[in-house]
Amino acid sequence: MSDLPPLDPDAVVGCLLGQAVGDMMGLPMEGLGPRRVAKLFPNLDRPRFLFGFGMGSDDTEHACMTAQALLRSGGDRHRFRRSLAWRLRWWFLAGPAGIGKATLLACLRLWFGVPSHKSGVKSAGNGPAMRAAILFAATDCPKEPDDMDCFYDTPFRPWLGDSTFLTHDDEQAVFGAFAVRAAASLASRGRGQQLDANSLLELYRMDFSFLSNDIGRNLKSMVIAYDANKSVAEFAAELKLTRGVTGYIAHTVPVAIYAFLRHPDDYRTAVESVVRLGGDTDTVAAITGALVGARVGKAGIPKEWLDRWADWPRSVAWMEKLGRKLAEGKWRSSPQAAVSLAWWAIPFRNLLFFLVVLAHAFRRLLPPY
Repeated sequence: MSDLPPLDPDAVVGCLLGQAVGDMMGLPMEGLGPRRVAKLFPNLDRPRFLFGFGMGSDDTEHACMTAQALLRSGGDRHRFRRSLAWRLRWWFLAGPAGIGKATLLACLRLWFGVPSHKSGVKSAGNGPAMRAAILFAATDCPKEPDDMDCFYDTPFRPWLGDSTFLTHDDEQAVFGAFAVRAAASLASRGRGQQLDANSLLELYRMDFSFLSNDIGRNLKSMVIAYDANKSVAEFAAELKLTRGVTGYIAHTVPVAIYAFLRHPDDYRTAVESVVRLGGDTDTVAAITGALVGARVGKAGIPKEWLDRWADWPRSVAWMEKLGRKLAEGKWRSSPQAAVSLAWWAIPFRNLLFFLVVLAHAFRRLLPPY
């Protein structure tokens, strides 16, 4: 697989850090309506999770686990799926404070011996979209004779399908993940040049034209809204998301991609535009941040936000090391060692995270209203 094109380290690192910082900025507002967000958080100049500092949630953790599984894959999609499945098992046992119902059930199924290619449950939640952006690094097909579908750029292509079906066995989930990965691939190409949004929109027109479900309709509506030069808030209103973006992948993904298309080179504005919508703010901001981050790199993420990332052991330095090792591309021909992580500290970190979340829940009961 030495003939594969090289990966841009700035794009890979930017994607991981962009997802983490977006997650951090949106986390304190999760579950609030837009009016309550405006009341409690009139300024988004810095993180508001922990005394002006921030941490990441499952959105960051899933992206990092996916990157680690790619390193261990050696270019073999089956090894990738098995590695990601084990990471999800142990992540679940460490007691994450936030976990979607479908992902929870899938992790239980994995621990009870259900094979990793059958562990997904019928759900169109956001889990696959959390893992999709960084998979732009694995868009090239492995040379395996049984992968007939890898010659076509379909949502069921290796890597993307293997990541999605681990937790979500649903058509909309895999199409939503495909849409995110396609946007991340575009973001990583032509960096420093004007974004070729029309190529992505044309891809959506072609690949989603036959869908009559929500993800198909909403992505087609996104194309129309982009042509009409509507704002992110106006597009969300068209989808009837005036009380917040839900955790439904057919809502989250179109809004996140639209924010990226409207503000491809302005990380701050793109993330702020989706956080102000309310609802599932951490996931929408994480996906938006990953897409813009893949285009602008680490240098394009506001330094005053990045410097206030206070999470550990998944620190900024650790994620940057992970991204640069992934960008080296050696994993595409032989398995590479995962970037070491202080796993023993994660349960204690999760306990702190849970306590801070409880404090935020109490704070939301207080004025201003």
